[in-house]
Amino acid sequence: MSNCAFIFPGQGSQYPGMGKELAGNFKVAAETFAEADEILGFRLSRLCFEGPEGDLKLTANTQPAILAASVAALRVVKTETPLNASFLAGHSLGEYSALVAAGALSFADALRTVRARGTFMQEAVPVGIGAMAAVLGVEADILDDICREAAEGEVVAPANFNSPGQIVIAGHAGAVARAMEIAKNRGFRKSMLLPVSAPFHCSLMAPAGQRLAEVLTGVCINPLEIPVVTNVEARPNMDPERVKELLISQVSAPVLWEASVICIAGGDVGRFIEIGPGKVLSGLVKRTVKGADVANVEDIATLKSL
Repeated sequence: MSNCAFIFPGQGSQYPGMGKELAGNFKVAAETFAEADEILGFRLSRLCFEGPEGDLKLTANTQPAILAASVAALRVVKTETPLNASFLAGHSLGEYSALVAAGALSFADALRTVRARGTFMQEAVPVGIGAMAAVLGVEADILDDICREAAEGEVVAPANFNSPGQIVIAGHAGAVARAMEIAKNRGFRKSMLLPVSAPFHCSLMAPAGQRLAEVLTGVCINPLEIPVVTNVEARPNMDPERVKELLISQVSAPVLWEASVICIAGGDVGRFIEIGPGKVLSGLVKRTVKGADVANVEDIATLKSL
């Protein structure tokens, strides 16, 4: 049997009701959410299970909510199935879930850190100043060129290399709009603004990275039991000494998701299992590695289909 990778979703995968069924049926999931409530000092579980969606979409809430739902699902997978991963990865925020799975971060430290990270990322750029957009069907070097032309003294750059032909750009709202217009004029007609509250993974996030660095000074990083393929380098990391610098860089560096998936597939991995809410990453993997065996786990039905 070929090796398996566990991958963990990032922001945008949240929905009211996530984790509720697992928590209602598996003690280990219920305990995970209870632990999260206690660590953060508010009912994160209620936000995950019931919403409201508006509150769940606030970055400072979204990040710990997705992390808790992902770790709850991971713990169910570990107790209910014989599956083990030979590689781990997560998209942006999901890298923290991967580090918990690797044993590098405690669940408590990860929750507190991403709660702060969400706040810092939101506060780095006032709402309305920045934007993100998905641009489809454009090669990376052409998109670089478009962003340079569109900048006009502002910031706009590729932020997420998600899958072949799907790249997200981020920066000042005006520059992002100009880049979309230039792409359209060059014949790339498919681009859409994303419903996000800040321009993640571009240089405008540098202040958030500096504040995150201060929080991480008090966090203990344990040895990694399984390699984590990082967003910043798209290479497996097993060095605990590098975890913090990679997490700090990650805030303002592009997410190299497509390259990460290719790296994992090259490590004799035939199966990708997305653990946590939604199946955004499953779709990206299928577009990146043709014929890959992809599954996701977020409720009882998906758990049984494993």
